[in-house]
Amino acid sequence: MSSDGHSLFWTGGGEYLRIDAWGRNSVRVRARQMHEPIENLDWALLPGHEGESATVTIDDDGCAATLANGDISVRAKSHHNVYEGAGYEQFHCELSFYNADGKLLFEEKPIGGNLNLKARDFEGICGGDFSVTASFVAPVDEHLYGMGEYQQNVLDLKGSTFELAHRNSQASIPFVVSSQGYGFLWNNPSIGTATFSKNETVWRAQSAKQLDYWVTAGGTPAQIERQYADATGYAPVMPEWGLGFWQSKLRYWNQQQVLDVAHEFKRKGIPLDLIVIDFFHWPHMGDFRFETEFWPDPKAMCDELHSMGIKVMVSVWPQVALDSENYLQMKAENLLVGTDTGEDIGMMFEGPSQFFDPTNPTARDFVWDTCKRNYTDYGIDAFWLDEAEPEYGTYDVKNYRYYAGAGQQVGNIYPVDYNRCFYEGQVAQGRQNDVVNLTRCAWAGSQRYGTLVWSGDVGSTFNDLKAQITCAIHMGMAGIPWFTTDMGGFHDGDINSPAFRELFIRWAQFSCFCPVMRNHGSRSGLQPDGSMKEQVRSADGSPRSLSGVDNEPWSMGEQVEDIVVKFIKLREVLRPYTRTLFETAHEDGQPIIRGLFYEFPDDEKAADTADEYMFGPDLLVAPVTTLKARSREVYLPGDASVSWTDLRDGRAYPGGSTIDSPAPLDSLPVFAKAGKDWGLLKRL
Repeated sequence: MSSDGHSLFWTGGGEYLRIDAWGRNSVRVRARQMHEPIENLDWALLPGHEGESATVTIDDDGCAATLANGDISVRAKSHHNVYEGAGYEQFHCELSFYNADGKLLFEEKPIGGNLNLKARDFEGICGGDFSVTASFVAPVDEHLYGMGEYQQNVLDLKGSTFELAHRNSQASIPFVVSSQGYGFLWNNPSIGTATFSKNETVWRAQSAKQLDYWVTAGGTPAQIERQYADATGYAPVMPEWGLGFWQSKLRYWNQQQVLDVAHEFKRKGIPLDLIVIDFFHWPHMGDFRFETEFWPDPKAMCDELHSMGIKVMVSVWPQVALDSENYLQMKAENLLVGTDTGEDIGMMFEGPSQFFDPTNPTARDFVWDTCKRNYTDYGIDAFWLDEAEPEYGTYDVKNYRYYAGAGQQVGNIYPVDYNRCFYEGQVAQGRQNDVVNLTRCAWAGSQRYGTLVWSGDVGSTFNDLKAQITCAIHMGMAGIPWFTTDMGGFHDGDINSPAFRELFIRWAQFSCFCPVMRNHGSRSGLQPDGSMKEQVRSADGSPRSLSGVDNEPWSMGEQVEDIVVKFIKLREVLRPYTRTLFETAHEDGQPIIRGLFYEFPDDEKAADTADEYMFGPDLLVAPVTTLKARSREVYLPGDASVSWTDLRDGRAYPGGSTIDSPAPLDSLPVFAKAGKDWGLLKRL
């Protein structure tokens, strides 16, 4: 054991282990085979925390040491023995993590005597690096939250296993918060797995140069999230236009259609902050510009929308088609993702294409300069960064290679650098406090790049709606406070179906109490006049991507319009409160959507209540997730000292009670903590 005063070092059996104080009440553990750990490979962690003050105490015999940093301490025990099966000496260093009160938080899996186990295991990859596994023993009765977005209705993650990889509607963010008072970041963008079983917690990277994880200790979830934001970054300021209603459909396919929809919102008096121009408004993927036949004057369009107080978002896909005007240059300058074997193709949707490589700073500059010239210079305010996983045709990530390394080893970093590309470009234009980019994926640290994550192309079912509640909670716990969903779901919503119309209403109610209220989806069915507005052709008769049927608040009849508009207007009433939630995310790293456990960590029933949530510290929201339900059971957390007020009738209920709450189609249960009068009684 050795120390430089703020770090602890151990070597043995070919391993170099380093433990650093890294931020408030936090430590970072790195280990590497045959070399000291790489110091400038920070991944999710912000640089500059090296050298944080800590107390290091090494026992007299040099075989054990303790590094203490605020509320956390790490106990390292070194020993070696001659294992009979091998016949030679083996070296081990076991780590245990404690809080300020001396309570054991978790520890590395012990050697187990003759089991001869390895808590830190480096399995060599022939001719390359290592498959890295870290195994721990954690409390059986802990509750775990975070890990990003997985499409499942599971709140307490203890007992779950996860693929550490991105997919459409899956954002794998390897940060988890324990009810025992710690947060754990697996600081490694490799494809892998995480398992939180009763007998062990195991993190595995399929390919890595070193082991790297970060641990923080705190008495409350709020403290842990604050320290995590210190280490990985805070969300920027949310501009005012992020607080209202956003309108989108599968795609508005021409300039006049966008203007007509915007004018209809104004004519009807429906608040609208932003309208979205979605995919295939371009000639070919990777052209990063409007197709002039359908968008003859983008600047005039943006000017007119801005005159109505409406911001404009445009979709960008990271694919570059082989037919794109930019493909040859980008290929020649090595700005595209490469392949190790086989065809150099990433996706075949609407023709063969390959993704640009955002881990390459030159590629980021090229893409941003092109988008600035063809979009922002015309007045486009924000970008929809779709396909951010990226969505390879077969998700065979190990076949792809980036500037930053092999896809299997660094693939999960893609959405961070994709968003970074646009964020840094916009900030360079002086828009530090006016950046919001919608994206379909994120990884640890994405929040610092103005990333608004939506939950992907989920189905239009009540089960999918229910899953979005836990997705929103876990994304917040994983450090991503800006979250939204496709209102109504994305796939196969028939606008003439009574069941879908009811789903759309219930989803709109949920969306009203999300960080961003946003309508989007690929709608099907006939319009009320019997027409199908899907197929688009150019003047020469060549086909363009389908547009989908209408998806505005008025597209499904008067009842749907009346109820949805009611909640769009309620969103305006909520604006001052929502603004404070975004400020808290920016200044203090707090999630906007929170599980009941967040505000009531001592309430055991709140620990696994998956179908309700807190919208900030004061509002409890209980979405209706069952077709034809006109009431639902609601658990009100806390004890009798906590009072909950139903914002519809003003009736108060004590904490710890379960009630059957009425939920007519035009209403959902929302309760204010501590009996606060919100003045919303007639609006819910």
